[in-house]
Amino acid sequence: MQTTFTPQQLQDPAIQRSNEVLRTCVHCGFCTATCPTYQVLGDELDSPRGRIYMIKDMLEKGRPADEKTVKHVDRCLSCLACMTTCPSGVHYMHLVDHAREYIEQTYRRPLSDRLLRWVLARILPYPTRFRLALLGAKIGRPFRGLMPDARLRAMLDMAPKHIPPVSRNDDPQVFAPQGARKMRVALMTGCAQRALNTDINDATIRLLRRLGAEVVIAEGQGCCGALTHHMGKTAESHATAARNIRAWWAEMQGQGLDAIVINTSGCGTTVKDYGHMFRNDPLAKEAAAVSAIARDVSEVLHTLGLPEGQPQGLKVAYHAACSLQHGQQIKTAPKDLLKRAGFAVVEPKDSHLCCGSAGTYNLMQPEISQQLKARKVETLEAKTPDVIAAGNIGCMMQIGSGTQIPVVHTVELLDWATGGPKPRALGEFAGVPALR
Repeated sequence: MQTTFTPQQLQDPAIQRSNEVLRTCVHCGFCTATCPTYQVLGDELDSPRGRIYMIKDMLEKGRPADEKTVKHVDRCLSCLACMTTCPSGVHYMHLVDHAREYIEQTYRRPLSDRLLRWVLARILPYPTRFRLALLGAKIGRPFRGLMPDARLRAMLDMAPKHIPPVSRNDDPQVFAPQGARKMRVALMTGCAQRALNTDINDATIRLLRRLGAEVVIAEGQGCCGALTHHMGKTAESHATAARNIRAWWAEMQGQGLDAIVINTSGCGTTVKDYGHMFRNDPLAKEAAAVSAIARDVSEVLHTLGLPEGQPQGLKVAYHAACSLQHGQQIKTAPKDLLKRAGFAVVEPKDSHLCCGSAGTYNLMQPEISQQLKARKVETLEAKTPDVIAAGNIGCMMQIGSGTQIPVVHTVELLDWATGGPKPRALGEFAGVPALR
């Protein structure tokens, strides 16, 4: 794609990077075949190619974002299926992230949008605040029908039936390995996950220790910054990311780390991009070092070597989170681990398509999100599984709200198969066979 940025514009590192991305696009349109919003809406402007044209025009002219551009960029899930499909290697993620930052700087949203985004940015990244908000949502759910805005109704629907108690395993500490130490790793405990489902981190710690990893919960870590990053709130996202970088760097410079383990794939995609995000920051060296050792939990478990298990008599439908299969290009490791542990693994039709969660997308674009959820649930249920496994809390909440089949994190099943407790979600449903 030909671009016409001026030399002065190209002095801006963000423009320079977007120019590089734009110039790799050859207008082929392969991306439209795998774009969930294009599949649902059928509008070229709701495809990656259409958004690329609008972003290019906006950035080249240096004009403030307009309502039309904002509408279609906001509808993007950032599922990154287009990056998997693209034969030219267009790094759409960096381009749309820049567009969102530019929109945040140049466009004044309606008051209701500004308030919603402010609330989400001030609550979701903070586990204590989020817990209080979930409690409030449970109390307010009977009045759901009185809410005039579909986004407010979606927020009420988000609250789980059971809000788990705080897990002290998320506090800063060090967990010794069981047996000889093979690795020393830091576990990212996250933010929303600590309020929605504490079993995931607990299972991850047990499993890593059982396989010989010393697990560090680093002092000072917190939200990865993805939520505000995808809202274009760069100052806020970089502030939270910087705290993580400093926390993990301190461990790397102290007793050392072999990996930073992340069990929420949306966070993993962001942490692995810290090197790019901070490339022109005083923390550039530290950020690049952190990104270099950031690993999804499935990658680390593969390295540690999961013991082979006997057939468990349980059919598991594996849901591939977009941030894992497209954002991190991790496609087979989770399935291989489940099979090795003895589970029968099946995949749904169109497994490359998003479930509609996408961070806060299900709260800000509830109508499109509901359509994508219905599609995903239908394809998963068609496989008649005993349980659905996923590697991202957002996907788990989204899919779980649309089906009676239990939904658990992959590590919960692997922990159970290697000596840990039965996942809590399985105990809530009759007819699920006991693990042999």
